[in-house]
This record gives sequence, C-alpha cells and structure tokens, in this order.
Amino acid sequence: MDLIMSLVGSLLLVICVLISVAFLTLLERKVLGYIQIRKGPNKVGLMGIPQPFCDAIKLFTKEQTYPLMSNYISYYFSPIFSLFLSLLCWMCIPFLINFFSFNLGILYFLCITSLGVYTIMIAGWSSNSNYALLGSLRSVAQTISYEVSLALILLSFIFLIGDYNFINFYYYQKYLWFMILLFPMMLVWLSISLAEMNRTPFDFAEGESELVSGFNIEYSSGGFALIFLAEYASILFMSMLFSLMFLGGDLFSLIFYIKLTFISFLIIWVRGSLPRFRYDKLMYLAWKGFLPLSLNYLMFFIGLKIIMIMFI
Repeated sequence: MDLIMSLVGSLLLVICVLISVAFLTLLERKVLGYIQIRKGPNKVGLMGIPQPFCDAIKLFTKEQTYPLMSNYISYYFSPIFSLFLSLLCWMCIPFLINFFSFNLGILYFLCITSLGVYTIMIAGWSSNSNYALLGSLRSVAQTISYEVSLALILLSFIFLIGDYNFINFYYYQKYLWFMILLFPMMLVWLSISLAEMNRTPFDFAEGESELVSGFNIEYSSGGFALIFLAEYASILFMSMLFSLMFLGGDLFSLIFYIKLTFISFLIIWVRGSLPRFRYDKLMYLAWKGFLPLSLNYLMFFIGLKIIMIMFI
C-alpha cells in the first residue's frame, strides 16, 4: 500500500510540475513582452492563458525529422533522458507527507545534476553537426565548472546543519532565514543556479550570434519540446531549492510558493535585463571568483563546527 501511495504521489507531483512548467513559459513570454514594451501572447482564449497548451499540441503534432548523419538512438533518447532527470530531481524535495524518506537528499540532488551534463553532451554530439557539438562542449564545460562551487556550497551547508536531508533547512530556519545570515552565499548560489540552468547571462549553449541555437539545433517537434520542458522544470526546481535553502523553506505555507514564483520571476527578469557574458569571463568567474569564495565559506563552517564541538 505504501509503495502504491508513493507511486501515486510521485505521479501527481510530476503532473503538477509539468502544468506549472507550461504556465512558467507563459509568464516568461508575458514578462519579456512587458520588458520590451509590447504585449505578450494575448490572442488565444482569455488573455492568452491557454497559449502554452496550444504550443505543446503544435510541437508534438509536427513531423519528427532527424539528420541522416546522426547517431539515431542516442539522438532520439537524449531529450527523453533530459526531461526524466529534471523530473527525477523533484523526488528529493521534503514534503512532510513523506512520499519518500530521503535522508541523503543533498547527495541525490548532486548525482542527478551531474548526470544532466551527459544528456546535453550526447544531444550535441549525436546530431553530428558542428554547431551542435560546439554548443554542447561549451555547455558541458560551463556546467562542470559551476558544479564544483555548487557542491562546495552544499557541503558547507552540510557542516552547518549536520545532515544530508533537505527537511533540516526548514527546521533550522524557523527563527532566522539563512538569507540574512549568509547573504553573499545567497548571491553566489543564485549566479551558480543561472549558470547551471544555462540561463542568461550564462546561456552560452545557445549563443545565437555564433552557434545558431547550440546543442538543440537539429531537434524539431517533440525532441525540442522535451529539451524545452527539461530546462523549465529545472528552473522551477532551482527556484524551489533557493526558497528552501535561504528563504525559510516552510513547504506547507502559501508564502513559500509565492517566494518560489518570485525567484522564477527574478530569473526571467535577469533574462530581460542583462546581456550575455563573455565566455572567458564566465570561466574566470567560476574558477577565480566563486570557487575561492565557496572554499572560504567551507573552511569557515568547518572551523565553526569544531569550535562548537570543543566548547559546547
């Protein structure tokens, strides 16, 4: 019975994530529209609200094309695995109804995000197109560089809260948010999240001026839609993780979901406001900016923990 409940719960969670992804795309198009002083989608239905569903129907009913020179199986399956991994990430979110008891949620999250690199790499490589390969190589280099700092920040949190379970972020922030305590770390985490998700100003996988569209250039209809869904599911997940880690993390209050929506809006706002970074500056920022800072925080937390053990 427990297993059936877990499966039903997971299925409901996945359906809710996919519906919210649909409306996140609508929010993005509306917000970018108003930033550029124009209306977003407003023709379909009431204020353009059914627009994402029309787009989904259009994309999935289009003809599926594939390049003759591509490695067909890996080309076909990499978008599917990409979406699968993005949705699998959500299983470690600590809903107190307890679908799964994830005592190692942080490790699970790191494993899944590391696997996400392979789907991008294979998507670019299996198309057998130079543009796609260059896009995927850039993206993989970027993701690997920023994952180091991401893991170190999570490791320092493990020393701070003393456990691998995400639910402890909620318990430890009942009286004081980590945002107030660790403001610089919050800003670094936000930047790393943007780089991990290939979002502006770090969207080098899709540098239109030189790479046409990056690793997804040869994908049409369903394959493109799945890559698109995976990206937006990861945006929502990272927004949720940000709210959980720095903004209190009470999963059963409405305020938490308002915070989540605001962080998603902030990510879209950044896209509308900032130009693309230069690639060498991106690497410089990762290895000479974020890495030393996250290492310093790690050493600080380890020292703090040792002092607490010695004197308390």
